[in-house]
Amino acid sequence: MNFYVRRVTMRLEISVFICVYVMLTAVYRLNERKGLIFMSYKITRKNEAYTYEAPGHFDVRTTRLHDPKDVNSGGITMGLSHFLPGGGINYGSNAKESIYYVLEGQMYIESEVGTPDEIKTTLYAGDSYHCGPNTKKSALNTGSVSSQMLVALITPPQE
Repeated sequence: MNFYVRRVTMRLEISVFICVYVMLTAVYRLNERKGLIFMSYKITRKNEAYTYEAPGHFDVRTTRLHDPKDVNSGGITMGLSHFLPGGGINYGSNAKESIYYVLEGQMYIESEVGTPDEIKTTLYAGDSYHCGPNTKKSALNTGSVSSQMLVALITPPQE
């Protein structure tokens, strides 16, 4: 294995570790707010993930890794999306906190267009985007190869 391949592999492993840590911290936070510090767990093997149709997505294969019902008092949905060049997510919002983590390729993100909080930027492998519930956003693979993006959607606690 040459130096470049080892470096890319190590970067990917570190990036996945950081993303999983952030997601587990979010789960802990949600459980702590609900007064539930315990956690159950679910392991999803790659052959157990399933595809689904995500509203507002195009030229993409979406794969679900975890659902909130997988663990007691769960609030996180996690998926892996494979965007073809030109594929993406239409501009809109959802009621969940969202984290996008680019594993491969690049994704152009627009958020809160026309407001003081407007963002227009390209995320590359190792970059992430985190937004609160009801944030308007879109994503587009502007590269010439497929992009992979790990997506975590966190349901806000019910007050």
